[in-house]
Amino acid sequence: MKTSLRLGLLAGFGAATGFFAGCASQGVQNPSGVPVTEMKADERGFVAGTGVESQDLVAVTDKMARSILAIPEIAQATTAPRIALDPVVNDTRFPINKDIFNDRLRIELNKHALGKVRFLARDRMKTLEHERALKQTGQVTASADPNVTEFRGADYFLTGKLSGMTTKAAAGISDYVLYSFQLIDARTSEIVWEDSSEIKKQGLEDAAYR
Repeated sequence: MKTSLRLGLLAGFGAATGFFAGCASQGVQNPSGVPVTEMKADERGFVAGTGVESQDLVAVTDKMARSILAIPEIAQATTAPRIALDPVVNDTRFPINKDIFNDRLRIELNKHALGKVRFLARDRMKTLEHERALKQTGQVTASADPNVTEFRGADYFLTGKLSGMTTKAAAGISDYVLYSFQLIDARTSEIVWEDSSEIKKQGLEDAAYR
C-alpha cells in the first residue's frame, strides 16, 4: 500500500513539473509534444546559431536609441531635428534583413523621444511626390497652398554597419559581430554621434539563416 502511494505521488509530481515547464517561456527546451513555443523577441531560443538573431537586434537597437537621445544635439535642441535613414551596410557572412535594424531603431526613437526628433520618409518619396502633384493640379484638396509645398531637408543622416569575423575549426565555429551606428550632420558631414555594440558567439554547429 505504501509503495503504491509513493509511486502515485511521484507520478503526480512529475506531471505537475511537466505542466509548469510547458507554461514557462524559458527558451531552453521545447516540451515533448508541443511543436511551437512562444517566446519574447529578446529571449535566446533553443533553435540558435552564432549569427545575428532577434535578441541581438533588440539589445542593439535599444542601446542605440538610448544613446542617441542623450546627446546634446537631440536632448537640447530647440527645434526637433529631421533625420533621414541611410541603409545599413552588412559586411557579415549572414543574409540579414538590414532594414529591420533601421525600422526598430526609428520606432524606438519615435516612441520614447516625445517629439525630440522627426524622421523623413525618404522611402516614400514617389508616393509623396504624386500626392503633391495631385494637389497642385487641383485634383485633390490641400489644407495649405499646394504651390509652396516643400519637402523638408534632413538635418542628420543615421547610418549603420554590421562587420563580422568568423573562425571555424574541428571544435566548432565562432562568430564576432560589431554593430556600429553614426549620426552625421547633413550640412557639415561631421559625425555628431557614434556608438557600437559587439557580440561574440561560439557553437558546435553552424545554423542556416534566411
